[in-house]
Amino acid sequence: MTRRGVALGAMALLLLAGVGWRILPSAAETARVIPPPQLEEPAGQATSETAVLAGGCFWGVQGVFQHVEGVTSAVSGYAGGAKETAEYDKVGSGRTGHAEAVRITYDPRKVSYGRLLQIYFSVAHDPTELNRQGPDVGTQYRSTIFPTSEAQAKVAKAYIDQLDQAHAFGAKIVTTIEPGRTFYPAEGYHQDYLTLHPNQPYIVINDLPKVANLKRLFVQSYRAEPVLVAKTGLSN
Repeated sequence: MTRRGVALGAMALLLLAGVGWRILPSAAETARVIPPPQLEEPAGQATSETAVLAGGCFWGVQGVFQHVEGVTSAVSGYAGGAKETAEYDKVGSGRTGHAEAVRITYDPRKVSYGRLLQIYFSVAHDPTELNRQGPDVGTQYRSTIFPTSEAQAKVAKAYIDQLDQAHAFGAKIVTTIEPGRTFYPAEGYHQDYLTLHPNQPYIVINDLPKVANLKRLFVQSYRAEPVLVAKTGLSN
């Protein structure tokens, strides 16, 4: 059983006992609005761009960005390792080099790459946790940005430096930047997981608060209707 499987079982028992929410930390309590990036990608003529971000379990990260205005697709998958090991059971070993990641396709005329990073650092995950997020532990849950261009890599590095210098968090950001990595879509049963399983204890405790924080802290960027893989497809 994967670590997440163990966590799911433990959370289910806690909720059945009626104590789950009281003893586990809530993402809603730690989310914050941080300053936007001082450096942004140069404006261009493109109507579609792609970003790949990793920040723990891809269920929650995908769920957050599916609710961001300007995002046209958010697909759960793996990045950082080889094609042959881009499978859930193998990635769960923590020995493949992969991280659970989300490929975000967006319209830069409606939402900037910098804005996506601001949301990523603010509500999608905790960038100060090394090789873990919440109950999930291992390098496959690391905080990583997989830039798809030199411009994205430059913006990401500058933003991390900016946030660290401003002491935006209580600890140093451990997010890595890994260029030149291929993204591989995850198995179909992982797609749209937050939307399809809103009552699962893991989702209730770890991921729904992230979507609530997006709505609360980024009012202008939030959209109520998520853009689902079931409608857009894995290839978008």
